[in-house]
Amino acid sequence: MKVNIGITDKNRQAVAAALNQLLADEHILYNKTRNYHWIIEGPSFMEFHKLYEAQYDQLAEMIDEIAERIRTIGHFAEGRLKELLKLASLDEPAPPTAQTKQLQNLLSDHEIIVNKLRKLIDEFDEKYKDAGSSDFVTGLLKQHEKMAWMLRSYLK
Repeated sequence: MKVNIGITDKNRQAVAAALNQLLADEHILYNKTRNYHWIIEGPSFMEFHKLYEAQYDQLAEMIDEIAERIRTIGHFAEGRLKELLKLASLDEPAPPTAQTKQLQNLLSDHEIIVNKLRKLIDEFDEKYKDAGSSDFVTGLLKQHEKMAWMLRSYLK
């Protein structure tokens, strides 16, 4: 059925493509965080184990919300791992076991996503006339900023 929500088909397609790229990066970050949860070692094991679990749970919810936003604007969310890896811009190196390296890696990924989201906020609103998606990614931005702050707090 045709989607009639006040956004042109071309603009909805462009927004869906950008959201699918974001979805791919969120999957990479989710998997890294989950993996670090499994391999963490050291004197603060339980603290980091719980921190990573809380963050990957939050990322899982964000992933679902992004996929649902893509569906809301009339497109399908990418769910195939092979395709998500092609779309992702985040790297997935071998997982470090050192806590500091894990924290730095995750923090860097959150900051990369934050900077992408800042661009998407304006692009969705101004270029594609999609205030709803702009508002949606603003909410994601706030969540990533807070997760980055939590990780950054351990590195000072």
